[in-house]
Amino acid sequence: MTAIGIEAGIDLAAGGGADEISRRLESLPASSYVWRLVILLSLGGCFEIYDLFFTGYIAPGLTRSGLLTTTTQAFFGFSGIGAFVAATFAGLFVGTFFLGFLADRFGRRAIFTYALLGYSAASVVMACQTTSGGLLLWRFIAGIGIGIEIITIDAYITELVPSWMRGRAFAVNQSMMFISVPIVAFLAWWLVPLSPYGVDGWRWVVLIGAAASMVIWVLRLLVPESPLWLARQGRMEEAVKILRTLEASAGAAARPERTPDASPARTVAKATFADLFRPPYLSLVVLFMVFNFCQAFGFYGFANWVPTLLVEKGITITRSLQYSFIIAFAYPIAPLLAASFADLFERKWIICGACVAIIAFGMAFSQFAAPALLILSGVLLTAANMTMSYAYHAYQTEVFPTSIRARASGLVYSMSRISAMFSGFIVAYMLRVGGVNGVFGLIISAMILVIITIATFGPNVRGKPLDT
Repeated sequence: MTAIGIEAGIDLAAGGGADEISRRLESLPASSYVWRLVILLSLGGCFEIYDLFFTGYIAPGLTRSGLLTTTTQAFFGFSGIGAFVAATFAGLFVGTFFLGFLADRFGRRAIFTYALLGYSAASVVMACQTTSGGLLLWRFIAGIGIGIEIITIDAYITELVPSWMRGRAFAVNQSMMFISVPIVAFLAWWLVPLSPYGVDGWRWVVLIGAAASMVIWVLRLLVPESPLWLARQGRMEEAVKILRTLEASAGAAARPERTPDASPARTVAKATFADLFRPPYLSLVVLFMVFNFCQAFGFYGFANWVPTLLVEKGITITRSLQYSFIIAFAYPIAPLLAASFADLFERKWIICGACVAIIAFGMAFSQFAAPALLILSGVLLTAANMTMSYAYHAYQTEVFPTSIRARASGLVYSMSRISAMFSGFIVAYMLRVGGVNGVFGLIISAMILVIITIATFGPNVRGKPLDT
């Protein structure tokens, strides 16, 4: 470690404070160690995405086994796929809205570990259910853990990566996590139509993901706590130790592509949860609540219903799962391509551009019938959704202060859980009365609202340090 790095660490330990930690983190160049931490956190997130996305891919298997139906006569029918989707997102809402504070109170590392283990255990129990009521209950419980995990990973990465490379870090994060989507799509295509050893194929899909999640016990040993969170908790000695490791690894790295802002960090008063409902945070909370409520219709209205939408277009269950498997490759590939421009433009304009693409490719998907065109439009629509996803996951965490970052992002993100919960019933209803065209009419309307809201009121964040 360089003498400068040691001196900086001594100054911090002597009382330089959390703001100095923030400044030093912001001044870090890229290093292999920082990227390794992003990848390790993302690998942990793979299980979260696997668990979240099998919602749509096992849907044909749930109907085939007789546990649920595709649609119901009643709008809020609890025997249909819409109820399964709703149970998932009801749990996600509870996890993000009510329990987002856990990562702020107990640390990013601990909650990253135990939330994953919790929802994996709930998924195992869910896979053993033989009634629709039991299935929905344990899906709801699993959703709580997934909701906590999502916001914890977002806060974790935001606090380990300087702003000048944060867009690329989130693009890589999304790419790594969504590698699990083609995996779960392939397993569903292979297993859902079958009953290996007399056990429904959809149960195998759930159990395989839960068993693989045990790798988290290895990952947690390789990831340190967020130094900025430690500093805001007054645990300066631990924060300085981790910061020294980050600086030492960066000292041997190449210089950053641009000179980071190394000006002293502004002192920020410690915020509380109640402060979120007062200026200057209230306007941000309202903005991102509206955004999240609308964006979920575009993302989950398609992602959770791909196999079912294809079946409604006259394609067999086996073929629909095969096409869904091909489309799923866009999930990990699209963010990697988006990384090339992730830090070149303001997040708000990347989000708006992605929404325009969702509208265009959604209209195409609703009109095409030829398999090749359906797959192509599905891939492009998924790529647009993933571009929007990585951008807003970074956007809605970096605008809030460290002391309430997880609970603030959880609060606003919970609105997407509510809309996704009701979207299960709404999409099922639109599918029954308006077919595939009706579903995409709903998605397009939601994306127009996102564009208007973010373009008009979205703040600029590019290149700004945290807690400013």
